[in-house]
Amino acid sequence: MNAYGSEIYRQTQVTTVDKGRLIIILYEGAIKFIREAQKAQEAGDIPAKANAINRALDIITELNQSLNMQEGGDIAVNLRRIYKFWNEHLLKAKVSRDGQGLSDVEGMMTSMAQAWHVVCQDPEAAKVTPKDTGGETIGSTARTL
Repeated sequence: MNAYGSEIYRQTQVTTVDKGRLIIILYEGAIKFIREAQKAQEAGDIPAKANAINRALDIITELNQSLNMQEGGDIAVNLRRIYKFWNEHLLKAKVSRDGQGLSDVEGMMTSMAQAWHVVCQDPEAAKVTPKDTGGETIGSTARTL
């Protein structure tokens, strides 16, 4: 598939999925960028590492801003704490030569993505997972993955 066709497919995918699946797409995108940062670090390519971490940070910011703190209760509060933790660790990893921060965040994100996969496949959970994709905020970063 050519680059243009791939981009159109990705945009269509983002605009037609429910929010639960969109969150998974965002987690997977952040994981992809963290892995790119790890490879760049191993290769000694500091600008590429910084760029990949910045893209992962953009996704985390998007996830954080999409939280509904009024209706989300303890789940939203805990997710905000996790996103803050990830953000801090990635910022430290950006200036560090130690790849442990990247590995830690990647592992946690992978676990969260797997949990979202389970939630989105569970018929009971699907009843309470938001289905509309009207939120402009969460979709804007996903379109650039």
